[in-house]
Amino acid sequence: MTEQMNDMLNAMESVQDVEIGNLVQGEVLTIDDNKQVVVGIIGAGVEGVVPMKELSTVPIDDITELVNIGDVMDLVVISKIGKDKENGSYLLSKRRVDARKVWEEIEQAYKNGELIKGTVTDIVKGGLVVDTGVRGFIPASMVSDHFISDFSEYKGQEIVCKIIEIEPSENRLILSRRAVLEEENKRAKEELFSKIAAGDIIEGKVARLTNFGAFVDLGGVDGLVHVSEIAHQHISKPEDILTVGEDVSVKVLSVDPEAGRVSLSIKDTQPGPWDNIASKIAVGEVLTGIVKRLTTFGAFVEVLPGVEGLVHISQISHKHIATPHEALDEGQTVEVKVLDIDEDSRRIGLSIKALEEKEEPEITENEYVIPEESTGFTLGDVIGDELNQ
Repeated sequence: MTEQMNDMLNAMESVQDVEIGNLVQGEVLTIDDNKQVVVGIIGAGVEGVVPMKELSTVPIDDITELVNIGDVMDLVVISKIGKDKENGSYLLSKRRVDARKVWEEIEQAYKNGELIKGTVTDIVKGGLVVDTGVRGFIPASMVSDHFISDFSEYKGQEIVCKIIEIEPSENRLILSRRAVLEEENKRAKEELFSKIAAGDIIEGKVARLTNFGAFVDLGGVDGLVHVSEIAHQHISKPEDILTVGEDVSVKVLSVDPEAGRVSLSIKDTQPGPWDNIASKIAVGEVLTGIVKRLTTFGAFVEVLPGVEGLVHISQISHKHIATPHEALDEGQTVEVKVLDIDEDSRRIGLSIKALEEKEEPEITENEYVIPEESTGFTLGDVIGDELNQ
């Protein structure tokens, strides 16, 4: 009898008191209508309730996705339900235990300078809300290394971030994706600059278009193709020729590792307009061209994209003109005849007047001769009288 009493006293003494904030273990006893889980608090001899919203840090549709009867979970006591001290139930949370563990892991990652992953769950006015196991926030200025007006494409994406600020007691976690991108770009530039040199032909993808040119992604590093290096012919703006996302071959014009700049050319990878020009244009051929420039000695006329020929001032008109501006305007469309071609010197001689009929000189009043039949006098009579006088 004494031995049985001692066993009962030992069992009673071994029952732990349950206090709010305690970490406890609970064995799943029942699942109530997929709304909550009833557990027995191990070592306490009392039951507790875990509402569905306190089971996980992310929304779930079915409790059995996480737990089933007989499973043992780590829980934290949120509050007491009921007045019976011995048999009363407690409100418990698994989500908060998981969050506490996540905070500890994130704090350790922050101390070690490690990056963390998270999924963008919401787009707000100030930036992105990210689920890393706990709620994190990326301010708009820290989302990317270049300006972005619409963040909607990020929703649902898993992204790698750097921890900027952390305060578990306030559930404050500030993250930066821009810092990760800048570090990646730095490493990519160092690797790229160690491999490329002026004169190399490499492949890239059009990343951005501006008024002054196109930025081509060479694999983490953007090189600039100035608008004058996009095509052999003149273009007003890059989008006339290129589209974002297009694959292009480019020639490296120059590399500046210190400034982190790469100058590129697209037109240098393409056949030039003067290549094999004799097969495109023949001497004596009549072409339609556009007057591009007027100088004191003639007019330059574009007869093919990127190919200009010279109409010397003497070949503009049968009439005498002091300057080409008297007969032509820049931008004017004209017909020209090819006089000669020098492929090596990239020169083509053209003529406008060769296609025009020569006008007969006008006869002035003093030079006009009255026809004989209208006067009754012969030319000899008129000249003779003058000679006699």
